[in-house]
Amino acid sequence: MSIFEHPVNTLAGEPSSLAPFEGSPTLIVNVASRCGLTPQYTGLEALQQRFGDRGFNVVGFPCNQFGGQEPGSAAEIETFCSTTYGVTFPMMEKVEVNGPDQHPIYAELTAVADAEGHSGDIRWNFEKFLVGKDGSITRFSPMVEPEDAAVIEAIEAELD
Repeated sequence: MSIFEHPVNTLAGEPSSLAPFEGSPTLIVNVASRCGLTPQYTGLEALQQRFGDRGFNVVGFPCNQFGGQEPGSAAEIETFCSTTYGVTFPMMEKVEVNGPDQHPIYAELTAVADAEGHSGDIRWNFEKFLVGKDGSITRFSPMVEPEDAAVIEAIEAELD
């Protein structure tokens, strides 16, 4: 089963999948509202605005596994993201990205190594995975800012 076929729920709890994004470059990110990296929402939204009309998508998956930094309800997360950072990209339900209850999407994503050679468990909030048009995956450390040159280059390569 591909990343795009696994069932997910939207932040509002509606059954969904990533199928609408298949064939388009999509940046999947585990996010949190109370993290030192939370300002990365600004960069993620900037990417969505910059490349969205060319078929690119950002998809956020809230996760509370790292220091309890995403304790809010779906409504609280939605309000925080929209009012604080103007997030317009899709947000899915809160999921587990590591451990025995790891969401199947993350089981597939974490098999890929990043530029430093790290594969396996997500290290922290805001780890990024660019899923290319052909389903290939490029992984970026949480410390790599959304608008880092490496991320921009990877997105642009998928759009050209």
